[in-house]
Order: sequence, then C-alpha cells, then structure tokens
Amino acid sequence: MQTHEIRRRFLAHFENAGHTPVPSASLILDDPTLLFVNAGMVQFKPYFLGDAPAPWKTATSIQKCVRTGDIENVGHTTRHNTFFQMAGNFSFGDYFKEGAIRHAWTLVTGSQDDGGYGFDPERIWVTVYDNDDEAERLWQEVAGLPPERIQRRDGRDNYWDMGVPGPGGPCSEIYYDRGPEFGIEGGPVADEDRYLEIWNLVFMQDVRGEASPKYGAEPIGELPQKNIDTGLGVERVAFLLQGVENVYETDLLRPVIDRTQELTGRRYGVDEADDVRFRVIADHVRTAAMIISDGATPGNEGRGYVLRRLLRRVIRNARILGCTDPVLVDLLGVVRDAMGPSYPELHTSYERIAAAFRTEEESFLATLATGSKIFEGAVAETRAGGGTTIPGASAFALHDTYGFPIDLTLEMASEAGLEVDEGAFRTLMDEQRARAKADAAARKQGGADAHAYREVLERAGLTRFLGYSDLVADSTVVGLIVDGQPAFAAGEGHDVEIILDRTPFYAEGGGQQSDTGRIVGDGFSVEVTDVQSPVPGLVVHKGRVVSGEVVRDAAARAEVDVERRAAVSRSHTATHLVHAGMRRALGDAAAQAGSLNAPGRLRFDFTSPGGAVPATVLTDVEDEVNSVLLGDDEVRPYITSMDEARKLGAIALFGERYGDEVRIVDIGDYSRELCGGTHVGRTGQLGLVKLLSEGSIGSGVRRVEALVGIDAFRFLAREHVLVNQLAEQFRAQPDELPDRIAGVVDRLRTAEKELETIRAREVLSSAGSLVDGAEDVGGIALVAARTPAGVGGGDLRSLAGDVRGRLQARPGVVALFAPDGDKVSFVVATTEGARERGLAAGDLVKAFAPAVNGRGGGKPDLAQGGGSGVAGIDDAIAALRAEVAGAER
Repeated sequence: MQTHEIRRRFLAHFENAGHTPVPSASLILDDPTLLFVNAGMVQFKPYFLGDAPAPWKTATSIQKCVRTGDIENVGHTTRHNTFFQMAGNFSFGDYFKEGAIRHAWTLVTGSQDDGGYGFDPERIWVTVYDNDDEAERLWQEVAGLPPERIQRRDGRDNYWDMGVPGPGGPCSEIYYDRGPEFGIEGGPVADEDRYLEIWNLVFMQDVRGEASPKYGAEPIGELPQKNIDTGLGVERVAFLLQGVENVYETDLLRPVIDRTQELTGRRYGVDEADDVRFRVIADHVRTAAMIISDGATPGNEGRGYVLRRLLRRVIRNARILGCTDPVLVDLLGVVRDAMGPSYPELHTSYERIAAAFRTEEESFLATLATGSKIFEGAVAETRAGGGTTIPGASAFALHDTYGFPIDLTLEMASEAGLEVDEGAFRTLMDEQRARAKADAAARKQGGADAHAYREVLERAGLTRFLGYSDLVADSTVVGLIVDGQPAFAAGEGHDVEIILDRTPFYAEGGGQQSDTGRIVGDGFSVEVTDVQSPVPGLVVHKGRVVSGEVVRDAAARAEVDVERRAAVSRSHTATHLVHAGMRRALGDAAAQAGSLNAPGRLRFDFTSPGGAVPATVLTDVEDEVNSVLLGDDEVRPYITSMDEARKLGAIALFGERYGDEVRIVDIGDYSRELCGGTHVGRTGQLGLVKLLSEGSIGSGVRRVEALVGIDAFRFLAREHVLVNQLAEQFRAQPDELPDRIAGVVDRLRTAEKELETIRAREVLSSAGSLVDGAEDVGGIALVAARTPAGVGGGDLRSLAGDVRGRLQARPGVVALFAPDGDKVSFVVATTEGARERGLAAGDLVKAFAPAVNGRGGGKPDLAQGGGSGVAGIDDAIAALRAEVAGAER
C-alpha cells in the first residue's frame, strides 16, 4: 500500500466517523518553545490548554513534523526520521478512551477491501500506563486482546504532558509484531525493533503540577473536559504494509537512495557503514526540502542551523560515498516527485528550494576549505600544549563562525587521534539557544505569567476585535494585570495591562506594529503604548494610568490614535505591493521572510538565494509600485475558506496560523495575500513609495527598506536640497555630479598614496638616528622609541627590521611605538645575539603590553601588537628596559 493511500484511508476513516479534517500546520509556527512543529497536536495546543475554545468537537489531521533530537539516530535504526507525518484524531470533550480504542482498532485491523489497513489482529500488542486498569479492560472488551498481549509501563513510556504544568494523561501505544527474525520474544517491553510502535493514544484527563507524573509525581487534579490526542506514524505503517526492512526503503524515501546509488556508483545493501550514509542522505534531503518549503532558510542559529546541518550532512555523506559533483538539487527533484502528490507546495516552491540548495552547497564547499584550515590550527594548538582534547570553545567557534557541523569536527578530530570537549560545546550551544528562546518569549509576553492571561480568558472569553471598521469603541474592562499578576485596580502612575471585552486596537502581528491611543472612563485615563495577543483570542493593552484609578468591570471608551493607524496601514499596504513587485521581478523564489510595518516606513525581508538584487531591478519595482498608486486601485479585504483561498492563488505567509476561514486582501489585480492586518481603502492614499536600500541579513535572505507617504516626500525633499547644495559647490548641473565627484575622489586617492610613499621614506630614513641613540643595557643595545603619529603597521615593521639590520652583530633589541589617536601599535625585533642571551620578542611584548592596555605576540625574532593606552608608552619602555636588564647573561 502506497504512503499516499495510507494517508487517504486515515482521513477517510475519521471523516466517515464525523471528524472535521484540518490541514497540516506549517512546520514553522510562532512558538518560542519550538524550533519546528514536532507532534500532531501542536496546532491544537491552544484548545488543550484552554487558551481558546475548540472550533470542533472532533478533528483529524496529517501533520508535518520534524524532530531534531533524532538526527543522531537517523540511518542507524529502522524507525527514526527527522521529518515524518503524524496522522491523528482529536476529541475535545466528546468521546474518550473507549471511542479512541474503537476507532484505532477498526482502522488498524479492518480489511483493506473495507478501507482499513488489514493488520493481523493476532500480531497486535498494546501497552498501557501502569495504573490504567480502565484502558486494559477496554482493550480486552473492545478489541478482544488477550491479557498476555497487553503490557504495563511506567510514566516515562506511557504518560504524556507538555513538559509544563497543565493538561496530561496516560497513554496507550499500539505495536505490531514483525516476527522472530527481527528480535526476541516478550512484547514491546523486551524489544522495540521487533515489536514496532505504530500508534499512540493519549487520554488527557489530568492536571499536572510542577512535577510530572512521567517521573512518579501525582496529578494535582482532573480536567473538567476529557480530551483525546492520538498520533499514528505514517512512515512506520508504510514500511510494515510495503514489506520492506525499514522506513528508509518505503516508496517516499527509496527513490532518493536509488538516485544516490546512480550518482555515487556505490550500492545500497552491501556495506553497513555505506547503508547508514545512504539513509542519512535520503532522510535529510527530504527534511530540508520540507523545511525550506515552509519558509526557513539555512543559517547559524536556531532552525536555520538545524537546516544547514542537515544539508551539509547530505553533502558530506555523498562525498564520502564518492560523489564530488553537486548533489542537492538533483536529489531535490526526486523528493519533489515522490512527495508532491501529498504536498503540492514542493512543486510550486521548487525553484525557491532549489536556489537555497544550490547556494548552500556552494557555500559548504568554501566552508570545508576555510574551516579545515581553522581546524588544523586548533589541532596544532592542542598538541603544542600537550593536550589530547580540542576545547569546546574551539569547536563552538568552528560551528558558530564558520558553519562547521560538530559531527564533522568530531570525525576529523578522531582521524587526528584527538577528542573534542563535547560537554563544553553543548553547554555553549545550550546557552545560545536559551538566550534566543528567552528573547523570543520576552518579546511575545513581555515577561508576564501566561496563567494570568488564561484566567482572564476563562472568565471573560475572547476579545472581540472591531478595528477593521471602528477606531473608537465603548467597552468594559474585563481584566487588569499589574506586574504580571491579576489585579482589581491600578492607580495613577502604574504600568498596567488592560483586557477589554471588545476593542478597536490592533494587536501587533503579521509584521504590523500595534496601535497606540488611550482608554478613558469615569475618572480615569490610560495611555496605551503597546497592544499584544499573548494567548490566541485575547487582546492585551499595555500602558500607564495617567490619571485616576482604573478598576475591573469599569465601563471604558477605547480610542485609537487615528494618525498612527493611518500611517501604519499605508505601510502595510505598501509592503504587499513591494512583495508583489519583487515576485514579479525575481520569481516565486522571492518569498516573504519577515516584515515590519511602522508609521511611514516599512521593512520587507525576502528569500533571494541568487544574491544581491541589481539596482535596476529595485528601480523597476519602485516604478511599478508607484504606477499602481497612480491607478488608485481598490484595496478589498474579504473572508473566504482556506480551500477557496488556495484556488484563488492567495499568497500565505509561512509560520502563520490559518483557520478554516481566512481573510484575503486584494489590491486591484496586482496583489492577493492572506492577511489579518489593516490597510488603506485605495492605493492612491499611499501617495508615494520610495525604496531606500537593499542588503543581506543572512544566508539567502535580503532586506528592502522603504518610506511611504509624507515620509517618502520629506526624504525626497531633503535629497533635493542636498543635490542642489552639491551642484552649487561643484558648479555643475545635477546630472554632472556623479562624474565630478568620482574625479575628486580619484584625485584624493592618488594624493593619499603619494603622501603614504613620502611618509614611508621619511620614517625609514630615521633608522640611522635611532641606531645612534641606542642605549647599552647590560651589554644589550636597546632601541626603544616613539615614532611620529600615523605610521602604519607595515612601515613600523620595516623600520624595526632596518634598525635591527644596522645593529649588525651586536646583541640588540628594537622596540618601536606608533601612536594613532587614542591607540598605539608596537613592534619588537631582536638580533641573533640577543636571542642567544634568552631575549625573545614575543616574551618581551608580554612584559610591557599591560602598560599600554594592550596585547600582542609573535616569534622570538619579531613580535607585534597594539593597545589603547597611548599615555602609557613611557611606562612600557621602562618595563621593557627592566625586562632586558634582568635577562640571564
């Protein structure tokens, strides 16, 4: 049975049972706790947490998932993938254990002619939580399983929660016995390769506290509404039904292995080490394609680093198998053809994904060359110090600065007979990730306790947003939060977060900055400076009480700053136009990767694996966008279904959550996007869009910044004044300025080079006088002097070498200090006679460098460095003199 058919049967089974089919969420969601969606229930998390009411009683989905913790296991086991498809059915207060077990058993063991999977019931085993008597009884009653094929396991295997206080419950897992040729008897507790888990049923019934029942703690209560969350591994079912040895040999991954054989000339199934590499390639190239199709790009942090690591493991394993030619784009075509029937975005985004693959492969070849040199330096330094372990900081620098994967560093270190301090490396990585997560969480919630928001949501319900049509609204204060905790009142001067039952204020989201304004009532006034939605459906107004006292349940009037809203809306509409213009000019590869819509200005980030956008393209896009403004096209928002939006070709932004109903914004016939933001009524209201700059902000990601409306006019007015001033200074017409200025710059550069040549001659001519001024320090000729300001490093070294040469056979030390503003450069050179007396240039630098707040080093005959303490030059010379005087004779 093909994988696409396995997916279809699952959805059909639960649709026939009354479940609402829900499309897979993007792998990339706005959740600071996740790099990627890693389970089928993630998009339903707000409903399980009680942050928002579920729109359905029951649902079913096939969710795209990526689990980065399995990367090291990929290829070595029969069942681990980084990307996998999780089929699930969900009940929000509808059926519970009996229904979940009945649905699962019917599908798993039902005949294939009747739409089931047709697994032999005699080969099915299940596990239940160690005290879940009810689940064991139901498996016997509903499925007819004998007690000997039902095994109990503790919370580490059969209890599920989110890792934080909140909902949880016992699990029941379904396993299939592959037969004695795959392992020992004894059920899942004895061998999980022979007895393969295919489905996990989670019975959410508990409220867990700070400690998890997974590790023996007792739940602190029961959920008022019992829920079901299940997950069936599509890839695992596929390899069982297709009769292959592992998940890598199924119909979706085996074609990649076959193509890799053709590219490398090696054969799969001959050598186990090679087989692991084949499986890693097949798994990782598919995962990378799916991640990029959902909007991520390779980088050095977070999900970008994971993506880069996956691609580079593919490239390196292909090269180890013998393929020196580029492989990524070739293999991408195989992934597209295999996965396309279920994921059409692989076809529509193919060029964008291919461009990212191509850029990353070219970059990694350069990384291999550069990183290898840095690695060799780390090896030499480790051996010079008599060590056998490369420091974790060196491994981290290789990763963070040069993009060198840690597994590559480990492999190369092993080949060199060394180890790597992995513990220190992991600590540095964890610290980096923790900082990123903390920053994201702080930006999302402002440091407040999410429980405070949930308490308001549970008590008062969702906030009704009126801001598309109204900028002033009468409301009721349904919640107050002060210092992160619920409050009943807040007085003058207090920072406060206010929740209204209805609001015209737009909460920051989709790149659009929030509204500002004020909330007033009987005897109080609050200045609103920020608006956020920390939990879905709840709008939180952040500000300061400027007069009186605001209390919960008070009547209030919410007033949006009209001028700011209009300016932000103009920027948001302009962003849609710039996005459309870039896609028309560069193709679909120019997909939005972020934006900022602020009053009078915008920032638009987009993928551009091909590199910098030519200035002529930016000019054409700007002209085209402003032509749309002149046309005064209507900006028309409307609500439709997600299916209809796809048919209309509306552009969706990856990482955004979309429900069954979505809001589309059409701008004439020029742009159509899914968008929840605010916009102008007609394009003529923008006035003018002026693109200011374009540049790189990361691998394959570019940024355009622009001004809109009156801000754009003011910018052009300033530019006009500046051009007129320059034209007057140069006594030229404005269109002659580029040539005139270029000529002046060329003459200045020529003059600077001539001055440098003259200064170098003057500096070098002073060598004789410096030698004449040498002082005798214990039989050593010491030349220590301050050179004129502005002497460059190259001239300083040349002068030191010339002076040393003039000392001839005399034991001598030359130390020259060149001040430059508040900094100083220095060079130390020693003669052979001085070195024979134990004076090494590098050691001498260490003796005097602290006096000039500096550092440096080098070889025994020549060393150099710099510092920031020009006033300490005399002290440095004194320290040098003392060091020379104290040298062994």
